[in-house]
Amino acid sequence: MNLQAELITIGITAGLALGILISCLVFFGIRWYKKWSNSTRSASEGTSTTLPIRTNGLDTSTDFSASITSSISMSENVKSYSPFSWWSCQSKDHFASQSGIPKYSYKYVRSLLSTREIQRATQNFTTTLGQGSFGTVYKATMATGEVVAVKVLATDSKQGEKEFQTEVVLLGRLHHRNLVNLVGYCVDKGQRILVYQFMSNGSLGNLLYGGEKKLSWDERLQIALDISHGIQYLHEGAVPPVIHRDLKSANILLDNSMRAKVADFGLSKEEAFDGQNCGLKGTYGYIDPAYVSTSKLTMKSDIYSFGIILFELITAIHPHQNLLEYIGLAAMDHDGIDGILDKQLVENCDIEEVRQLAIIAHKCLHKSPKKRPSIGEVSQVILRIKNRRQHRPLSRGLSQLEDQNDELSRTASMNHKQSG
Repeated sequence: MNLQAELITIGITAGLALGILISCLVFFGIRWYKKWSNSTRSASEGTSTTLPIRTNGLDTSTDFSASITSSISMSENVKSYSPFSWWSCQSKDHFASQSGIPKYSYKYVRSLLSTREIQRATQNFTTTLGQGSFGTVYKATMATGEVVAVKVLATDSKQGEKEFQTEVVLLGRLHHRNLVNLVGYCVDKGQRILVYQFMSNGSLGNLLYGGEKKLSWDERLQIALDISHGIQYLHEGAVPPVIHRDLKSANILLDNSMRAKVADFGLSKEEAFDGQNCGLKGTYGYIDPAYVSTSKLTMKSDIYSFGIILFELITAIHPHQNLLEYIGLAAMDHDGIDGILDKQLVENCDIEEVRQLAIIAHKCLHKSPKKRPSIGEVSQVILRIKNRRQHRPLSRGLSQLEDQNDELSRTASMNHKQSG
């Protein structure tokens, strides 16, 4: 009897061990097959490339914010991997496909913008557009005649390497008219290079604080609306949503039509980080105090930064020049926001519109992130302000026409009485 029980126990144990072994073999077999099929597919699509160029070109940016379905189809391959998992992979085909940027043969890419041309050009650039933790940004004209901004990673930049990875991954799947377009990138011979569409009017920060060009109230209101649309796409249109994490006037760029685009996604995080503990990153003066105190990154952190930008548009006071103190004093003063209005706007704007924009900006800066409005709500308020402004001349014109008709009627009536 005991022998029979022992045999049964041995049989069960052996069966379990065999089942576990078979399960492991199946699991690793499936993983091997997926890797093999991916590499086979990549090989069949063409030669690997170090500089993929986006098909929609330099001056175009497709807007998928109106269709969530389109965004899902664009990013369904992105959701299944960790944002930086591709970087440890040696296959450049894998790198290109995971970033979402189309691949081409090296011969085709070289005809548009070769690695050698970029490296030679960056050594001879005399026009520097900016300098950051990533490296230097240059202005260049490619062989096709297109003007671009070339961001070259500094060889000693530790933070820039990670930012480079994030930019390629995110901008490979983010497409909106109010986001700066990544034209291409280069990973070759130790070089890390990003190529963007050129924004001829520079950054909002330069225009507000250092540029010779004066921004009208109409332009500032349109810039605010453009920024809100860009953030709204990141928060509500992108799949998965993205927290920018470094919104500031220096990262808002303007094209030749003075339309604003959000730039610099090196510090951005996907929605998975919303409400999670995250290393403190950003720019002093724009960072959400709640994020500083809790290290928890949320979408409302972007809302706070946008509120600061809105007050910059109203006051032309930089956050490093005690903007928050001025805002606090204005809130207690009888004149309110009127007292710190940018001098260029005095008597050149509708003060009621300025006050309405200041009200929503104040809400963006609320101490409690939960009580701050969503970017969709902020965008609607700015749009209503702008629409009222557009309709006001029409209503004013109709009113003047009615007054003229009344005057003509009175004149005709008086003439009729006199003739009688």
